[in-house]
Formats: sequence, structure tokens, C-alpha cells
Amino acid sequence: MMNTLIAPVMALVAWSLAVWLWMYVQRLPAMSKAGIKPQDAAFPGSLNGLPAGARQAADNYNHLMEQPTIFYAAALAIQVGGHADGWALHLAWAYVILRVLHSLVQVTVNIVNLRFLLFVLSTICLAVMVVRELMVLFG
Repeated sequence: MMNTLIAPVMALVAWSLAVWLWMYVQRLPAMSKAGIKPQDAAFPGSLNGLPAGARQAADNYNHLMEQPTIFYAAALAIQVGGHADGWALHLAWAYVILRVLHSLVQVTVNIVNLRFLLFVLSTICLAVMVVRELMVLFG
């Protein structure tokens, strides 16, 4: 199973769930300390007054629900199409590792230039995966 694209897909899913947990470990105590009731968080932006750590974890969780959806679709399409070669596997793992590093930077030091670099590098991995598959399908 480790030589299929299912492994990096599931690794990123597991990481996303870990960040979800991290988000609530940060958010719930911060809400309690700030006297914010759950209903007070009914609308986007209503928790912007929370400390940076709680906001950063939530922001990163949201990021993990955005571009990685394209990764999941691409990786599974490549796998189902029978085109999961060594390059696809390496690119998929590189994408996952870069997204994990992006998360760690965002929820800790939150250096925007470093986050952006990791995001760009991960996007390049994803783009190469997609272009390679399109070349196989339409080339």
C-alpha cells in the first residue's frame, strides 16, 4: 500500500484531522478565557479577537480544506487511472510533506514569507502531478 497514491492521500487526511484537533485544543480554552459562548461564534469573523495561536490553527485547518481537495482528486484520479508511477508517488509525498511543513510554520512562528514559499513549492508539486497526468491522458 505504501507504493500507491492512497498512502500520501491518507497521510494528508490524517494530518488534517490532527490540525482539527489542534485547532480545538487552542480555540476552546481561548473562547472560555475570553468569555465567548459557542453561539457568539455563529458568523465568520466572530472569533477574530481570539489570541493568535487559536486563530492560526483555525486558519491552517481552513487552508487544509482548500487546495488539498485538488490534490485528493488528482492523486486518486492518477491512481485509478493506473498511472501511479514513481514520479507521481514522489511528487505526492513531496506535496504532503510541504503541506505539513506549511501547517507547522503557520501554527507556530507564522512567518508569512516562509509559509508562502512552502505553499508555492507544494503547488508546483501538485501542478507537475496534474500536467503529467494530462500528458498521459491527452498526449
